[in-house]
Amino acid sequence: GTETYDVIGQPAAGAELSLVVHRADGTQETVSVKCRLDTAEEVSIYEAGGVLQRFAQDFLEQEAAA
Repeated sequence: GTETYDVIGQPAAGAELSLVVHRADGTQETVSVKCRLDTAEEVSIYEAGGVLQRFAQDFLEQEAAA
């Protein structure tokens, strides 16, 4: 498809967010969605940019502390 999406709201376990669908013809639709990041750990991984980025952050923090 040609749609783009914006997620409005703060990701948190079980949070209610808004999804804005932008269509190629210029129209948009907003729908309510439930955040399916179910734990604080999942939110942390998401905010880091994914599992690999989170692993890299943890590794670099351990190296700096050593």
